[in-house]
Amino acid sequence: MSKTPAAGLGSVSVAAGLRVPASASRAPAAGLGSVSVAAGSGVTVSASKASAAASKAATDSPSAPAPAPLLEAENLSKRFGAVEALCSVSFSINAGEVVGLVGDNGAGKSTFVNIVSGVLHPTSGHVRFDGNLLDLANPAAARDAGIETVYQGLALVEMFDIASNFYLGREVLRTGIRRPLGVLNRRLMRNRSKASIEQIAAKFPDLAAAVETMSGGQRQIVAIAKAAFWGGRLLLLDEPTAALGVQESASVLELIRGLAADSNRAMIMIAHNLQHIWSVCTRILVLRRGSLAADLQREETTPEEVVAYITGVR
Repeated sequence: MSKTPAAGLGSVSVAAGLRVPASASRAPAAGLGSVSVAAGSGVTVSASKASAAASKAATDSPSAPAPAPLLEAENLSKRFGAVEALCSVSFSINAGEVVGLVGDNGAGKSTFVNIVSGVLHPTSGHVRFDGNLLDLANPAAARDAGIETVYQGLALVEMFDIASNFYLGREVLRTGIRRPLGVLNRRLMRNRSKASIEQIAAKFPDLAAAVETMSGGQRQIVAIAKAAFWGGRLLLLDEPTAALGVQESASVLELIRGLAADSNRAMIMIAHNLQHIWSVCTRILVLRRGSLAADLQREETTPEEVVAYITGVR
């Protein structure tokens, strides 16, 4: 009596004259090709047909719903008197994406960031964050919602050290009888900020040194690390490599790539340097004169095409 072969053996035939009832035949495992019974048996099992049936069943089965975007802008507009800084801008960003926001000066990039971060209110349209309508009274409300912004000015107090800047406006008080007196728990803040800085690929000769003694790249890293430290699900980076040298820019971009590994976080990076955009971003949004000119995947476009959208050639 013949036996069904193991995977990869091709086909198996049963000698003529042996009658195999149809009920005894079994469908082969995937990759076996076909199992045929010799003439007179009337039984043929084709793996390709079984595979096609399985594919059809998988296609017909309902697929899991796509996750909701982390950030949605719907017909967002902002006017300053007669000047329309944003005009019906709509797009969405998913968690895990690093999106480059590019455009010429006055294109509306900073206006968009200021709306999402709670500095400005839109004239019309609205923003949804994590499925909820975003109505921010001030930047503190944006931080409470999980939106952290790193501005070009960095918003660091230069005479303070790293720990003091990390907890600026969020200071931790000591417990017990000293709490009503407003005594700060500096040791706790210093230890937590030190642990956060040590997780990133950055070198600081003295973590207790004032920010004013640090280089431009180190200050930028402190500002970005501070935003990530507070667990922001959306990081808005406004020109993070502006006025930095080549080596300092590389350090900042390396930090951004490391933060991008968190699939629960999304980042929007404003930059004029397309080389920096290409090194960290997976998607590129082009604003021109307040309108969304293009929404491009990095793998499907070129720097020349992006420049063409920025300048209005396309």
